[in-house]
Amino acid sequence: MNRKQLIQQINKKKSYLCVGLDTDITKIPSHLLKYKNPVLEFNKQIIDATHDLCVAYKPNIAFYEQYGAKGWEILEKTVNHIPANIFKIADAKRGDIGNTSNMYAKAFFETMPFDSITVAPYMGEDSIKPFLEFKDKWVIILGLTSNKGAQDFQFLKSNKKPLFQNVIEKCMQYGTADNTMFVIGATKEAYFEEIRKFCPDHFFLVPGVGAQGGDLQKLSQYGMNKDCGLLVNATRSIIYASNGKDFAEKAREEALRMQNEMKKYLKEYH
Repeated sequence: MNRKQLIQQINKKKSYLCVGLDTDITKIPSHLLKYKNPVLEFNKQIIDATHDLCVAYKPNIAFYEQYGAKGWEILEKTVNHIPANIFKIADAKRGDIGNTSNMYAKAFFETMPFDSITVAPYMGEDSIKPFLEFKDKWVIILGLTSNKGAQDFQFLKSNKKPLFQNVIEKCMQYGTADNTMFVIGATKEAYFEEIRKFCPDHFFLVPGVGAQGGDLQKLSQYGMNKDCGLLVNATRSIIYASNGKDFAEKAREEALRMQNEMKKYLKEYH
């Protein structure tokens, strides 16, 4: 999916919602355990209930890798169940050099129909460039994250700037706003305005809204650009909105609540 197509989906649905599919079999409704493949059935029902309200889905690859070959099969069937016009993010956080990164890219961009992959930039240019060789595919680079450990490295000063700023500015040179995004955690909403000063055009993938407490209004106000420029992810607040037989219905209700809020912010700040 290219940038124009992504923006069209945002404008059409009046939404910049990304639904995380970090499906934990210990948290899904117990009635699904009777199915041959409970995780896949859960994912399918979540997708069917929310696909008209969101513009992206983001499976966390570790939740599927834990099952070995069966997990990869679940992941592939899940991704193939997502409608073609929805942006698909492989939340894999890969980060290796040269030929290894190229193999990761082939796994997610050719073997499976993902549009993008999250990448850790610690090893620099040659850990990112191989992903950019694929037409209409995106690399989503960790920039400023929401986790507690972000304080360990991301705010260290280098060239009189915090490390996260140096990382984002350098990675902007590897690709363009048409094939590169950055992860900016929702709980770091105070930094969005500052980041937009040196990174005005790129899309940001923003996890941490919902169960983690990120402020959708503030990050929308300070993080939007002329093309919206945001994909805001919510996982637990949507997919685990209920643990009963109405889980898909409740997931839809929460996704609709967020979409309605986003519709308002698109009108106010876009």
